[in-house]
Amino acid sequence: AERGAPRVVMTSRSGASSRGAAELAAELAHSGTRAEVIACDIAERSDVRGLLARLAADGPALSGVLHAAGVAHGCAVQQIAPADLADELGAKRAGTDLLDELTQDLDLDAFVLFSSGAATWGSGSLGAYAAANAYMDAVAEDRRARGLAATSVAWGLWDGGGMGTGDAGDQMQRYGMRLMSPDQGVRALAQALDGGDCLVSVADIDWDTFAPTFTLRRPSPLIASLPEVRRILAGADQDSGRGPAGGSQTALARRLDGLSPAEQERTVVAVVRAEVAAVLGYASGDAVDPDRAFKDLGFDSVTAVELRNRLNGAGGLTLPSTLVFDYPNAAAVGRHLLGQLLGTKTDAAGSGPTLTAADGEPLAVIGIGCRYPGGVHGPDDLWDLVAGGTDAICGFPADRGWDLEGEYGQEGGYLADAAEFDAGFFGISPREALATDPQQRLLLEVSWEALERAGIDPHSLRGSQTGVFAGGWMQTYGDVLPLEALQGYTPASDGGSVISGRVSYTLGLEGPAISVDTACSSSLVAIHLAGQALRAGECDLALVGGVTVMPSTSPFGFGSSLGLAPDGRCKSFAGEADGMGMGEGAAILVVERLSDARRNGREILAVIRGSAVNQDGASNGFTAPNGLSQQRVIRTALASADLRTTDVDVVEAHGSGTVLGDPIEAQAVIATYGQDRPEGRPVWLGSIKSNIGHAQAAAGVAGVIKMIMAMRHGLLPRTLHVEHPSPHIDWTAGDVKL
Repeated sequence: AERGAPRVVMTSRSGASSRGAAELAAELAHSGTRAEVIACDIAERSDVRGLLARLAADGPALSGVLHAAGVAHGCAVQQIAPADLADELGAKRAGTDLLDELTQDLDLDAFVLFSSGAATWGSGSLGAYAAANAYMDAVAEDRRARGLAATSVAWGLWDGGGMGTGDAGDQMQRYGMRLMSPDQGVRALAQALDGGDCLVSVADIDWDTFAPTFTLRRPSPLIASLPEVRRILAGADQDSGRGPAGGSQTALARRLDGLSPAEQERTVVAVVRAEVAAVLGYASGDAVDPDRAFKDLGFDSVTAVELRNRLNGAGGLTLPSTLVFDYPNAAAVGRHLLGQLLGTKTDAAGSGPTLTAADGEPLAVIGIGCRYPGGVHGPDDLWDLVAGGTDAICGFPADRGWDLEGEYGQEGGYLADAAEFDAGFFGISPREALATDPQQRLLLEVSWEALERAGIDPHSLRGSQTGVFAGGWMQTYGDVLPLEALQGYTPASDGGSVISGRVSYTLGLEGPAISVDTACSSSLVAIHLAGQALRAGECDLALVGGVTVMPSTSPFGFGSSLGLAPDGRCKSFAGEADGMGMGEGAAILVVERLSDARRNGREILAVIRGSAVNQDGASNGFTAPNGLSQQRVIRTALASADLRTTDVDVVEAHGSGTVLGDPIEAQAVIATYGQDRPEGRPVWLGSIKSNIGHAQAAAGVAGVIKMIMAMRHGLLPRTLHVEHPSPHIDWTAGDVKL
């Protein structure tokens, strides 16, 4: 109108009933421009055709189009619903297409598309809107290629109402987008049209806020060449991680004078919690769990920078903008700040594990947590089960949707409560808990219980060099859940590789996290690897064990290739052996170097003197065991423990009850432990699988727990289901008894 347009037509779906429409039309008319407000949905072809026909019949000729319609629903990208995507694309894309198509034969001076900065620099909370505006930009370039007028303007925040108001606008201002007056916007649009630009971004940006936030996760070539950004980021690089300016003592540092180390840490963590509460809008710092991850509290890039800035002010420090990613909760940030304030390194950021050779040192088992069939919820329960000669084999679990009429036997060693999990206790949302493999959930529970039984507060290990070594295999949970239940959580929630990592992440442990899959031997190999790591000083404490839960019947396919017992029972080394029975379980041992356990005053449940692993090599078939290899690994383990075969009284064996495997294993035991025994001292052979079935990746550690409890009670539980020793084993070749 200011440039002398004789006629301006403004359209929207609500038309003349739009708030302020009548006043605007009157203002334009007063300036000499004929102004009309017409109801038209530009996403509807018939509406647009009718509008253009009306304009053509009532001259003057149409000379310019400005498409400013838009709809935006703020939500995370992964939560965009198809209906919302269709709505936001409809306003932008459908209108753009119709205006482009139906005006392409007109001689237009201007065809202006109101795009958004969301399409230029991206938006994690306006993903559908960003896509719709990026489409507009592409249409503008396409029109230019066809020789038609086109300008697409990616706008920042306009003041004076509209889409920049409310929570969405407030959030964008926190990112560094300043409100732009309508006069500024109109002048910028005029410059873009006069300059003949096709694509242009127009925004009022506070670079001091925007640049550090936008580049928090990674550098940005989009803005890196701007002089303001170069200056700001260069200054951030120079200041990153420095202590108090000029070495002067701040008010917070003075508050720490005279306090004990524990009181100093509590004071600084309280300050961090208060600042977190201020940033996130909590009532007070007391509402902030100091050990809860910032991610779970709701932090994003903006709030991360805001917290950094507030802590800089509180402590007189210059902290990096990546603070909340390097130190994931208030307690960790507090320890880091304390080190910065005192000029010490009290956190683990710069102090990796201290490697100290401890070759050959025995390991102490100081805590046990476990779940096994028969209602076993701890080592004492397991002892009661085996000491009482209990057969824990049961029917198919009723809560997994298994085909009870399938080809497999219906009995095995199943966990009745595998689906139970207190997600809130571990700070896990119900949706994530559903998407998380029950094996990970179980391992969390038994790890916590094992630490408590060891007399260790799990919270006290956060940031420590504690390792997790866990055996696991047969990851099939993702196959039984609908895709929408896993959305946003795979593969981490259902991956075997992160069984150990789940425990480390949840408890905040920073030693090695190793997931082991060597099938049935997984938990024992985990013990072997944990021993190596402890002796090498890679960790100070280790959680070691294994877990198996079968969410579907697919593992039976593996078992059937080895021979499944029709009644689901492992008849270890028995003449009646007819295959293995499938089972489940989870167990964790808390293990420490013996010298450390003594120094820390632990109750030592048992000592692991040595271990060994090997492979059969080219044996008689890919899954066939090799007796000579088993003899070799037995002798290697004895050598690592500095023991002789006659020092050993009991062998807790694999003993899965298979017709081929059991005789080969027994012959290896007879050829080693069974030779040159003292008179009246045979070596006793058995397997816990006869009680609970083959717990697969949790099987080996079950046998370890059984033997720990047997030594503590001075009683050797009997092996079940042995009416007659296997006739396929030469029991006369050495002094071995079941």
